[in-house]
Amino acid sequence: MFASSFVVKIEPAPCDLVFFLVLTCFLFSGLRISKPVIVIGLLLLIYNFAATVSYIPVMDKPRTGMFVITSIYMSVSALLIGMLVSQDATSRYRTIALGWLTGASIGSAVAIAGFFNVGGLYDSLTVASRATGLFKDPNVFSTWLNFPIVFLLQNLLIGGGRHRTFKAALLLLMLAALFLAFSRGAWASVGLSVLMLFGLTFLFADDNRLRLRVIFTVVGGALAVAVLIAVLLSIPAIQDLFRERASLSQSYDVGETGRFGTQINSIPLLLERPLGFGPLQYSTFMGLDPHNTFLNAFASYGWLGGVTYLTMIVMTLSAGVRTIFVRGPWQPAAIAVFCSMSALILQGVQIDTDHWRHFYWLVGLTWGLFGATFAQRIVLQTRSKDLTVPAQ
Repeated sequence: MFASSFVVKIEPAPCDLVFFLVLTCFLFSGLRISKPVIVIGLLLLIYNFAATVSYIPVMDKPRTGMFVITSIYMSVSALLIGMLVSQDATSRYRTIALGWLTGASIGSAVAIAGFFNVGGLYDSLTVASRATGLFKDPNVFSTWLNFPIVFLLQNLLIGGGRHRTFKAALLLLMLAALFLAFSRGAWASVGLSVLMLFGLTFLFADDNRLRLRVIFTVVGGALAVAVLIAVLLSIPAIQDLFRERASLSQSYDVGETGRFGTQINSIPLLLERPLGFGPLQYSTFMGLDPHNTFLNAFASYGWLGGVTYLTMIVMTLSAGVRTIFVRGPWQPAAIAVFCSMSALILQGVQIDTDHWRHFYWLVGLTWGLFGATFAQRIVLQTRSKDLTVPAQ
């Protein structure tokens, strides 16, 4: 499922079809739900209930029904991943991560080949001169690379010494694809995730050798990325596009009718509408898409959906923090997921992420790892009580 996630130009995507096969298999094999995962399940249920209620007044509008169906599907995928990982955190996390890494490696190679017009595929594999691969949107493609980049970098930091050259080559491949997608949000998101990974790895290191490795990796990695960017910028077409995209604000961002202006102007209107504007109706009222997931939660899901989304984000971040501070076999997994997820949540201020598959995957992974940690604590507490029972 995760290895096929580099193809999303068609709907449903191959990974969506495989998801239903995965869901069917696990439903008939004794799938269980842990108490922490019930929490996110209830929040997602309320969130989609709010979407359905907000949908009723605009059900005659095009694509609104599919919006609600997509929201439900994304939520089910997060819930399934949470249930799976909470039962067998170590092996199932590794399966998901390696599958995602496989898809990201293939997707990056395809995107780079398309950007350089290998086989005459430039028009098919780029959007507005930006590398997109087999995605529809370069912003979605580049943020989808966030977790595989963090996972592979973490593996280079704390993993074994085998195949380090091959892993480093894959990392540079994905970084090149990330750069050629020219998504400012994705650049910032991945940069923040990587900085958090270095900081948390340094903080939780068991010995000074690992801390030294982190320092050397930061220095060596920065030099390698600088060389990679310098080589890419030596190409005039890339240099011109980089100069355009590197600007902090674009023409469509500023002004009364720009992205930020319409976001501010939409707030008084939303305060008058408990059901919001309805799914996909923000642009009808404001002329542009919201480009802010938190704002879109109130606009498309109503007040109930907006408050539920904020609650879900706060509780998911809390679950992630509580998991990374627990020593255990999946603490590195929790760190990698938390770094990617928290950066993606922050990116929601700048772009709509509420229907991104990988956002829901990371939410599911967070709650699955938290569920596994919760279950581990229960077992340890039970054993501790058994040991303290006096002999009869």
